[in-house]
Amino acid sequence: MSNLIRPALVLTFVMTLLTGLAYPLAMTGLAQAVFPAQAAGSLIDREGTVIGSSLIAQGFSEPGYFHPRPSLAGEGYDAALSGASNLGVTSGALIEAVGARVAAAGIEGAVPVDLVTASGSGLDPHVSPAAARAQIPRVAQARGLPEQTVRALVQSRTEQRILGFIGEPRVNVLLLNLALDQTKP
Repeated sequence: MSNLIRPALVLTFVMTLLTGLAYPLAMTGLAQAVFPAQAAGSLIDREGTVIGSSLIAQGFSEPGYFHPRPSLAGEGYDAALSGASNLGVTSGALIEAVGARVAAAGIEGAVPVDLVTASGSGLDPHVSPAAARAQIPRVAQARGLPEQTVRALVQSRTEQRILGFIGEPRVNVLLLNLALDQTKP
């Protein structure tokens, strides 16, 4: 019996060291060496102060800023309470919530779906280019900027598909709003 227990315990100990300690440490070190900003959380620093992460949405509700997707994460964009509503497309609660968001959007014409529906995590930092373009008139008017200036800013901040075929074009709302703050007035 001891001939079976001893090798099993040694193998368990060795595999725990390899897969529970050595491998995670090696991958963490590699990630920090190759992708240091991403490994640190893609934090955005302005004048020595961390103001957010390009990976997690932040709430913007003022008319002079682009608005992100709605959040169902706690009291709004709380990374500790990330999660979806799990409401189906025929849910009365979902239909009512989306209707209220459409009315509150203040957008003439078709409202892009990502402006009135929350993402799966409730923390998606991106909106579609169509959602960003739909907000241009409101932002330009509130900022006193020509729409063409704001449109050019949206175009310059639109991220394309990764490697040309992975994902969809998208606009990071936080980075767009920071660029907007740089343009003044």
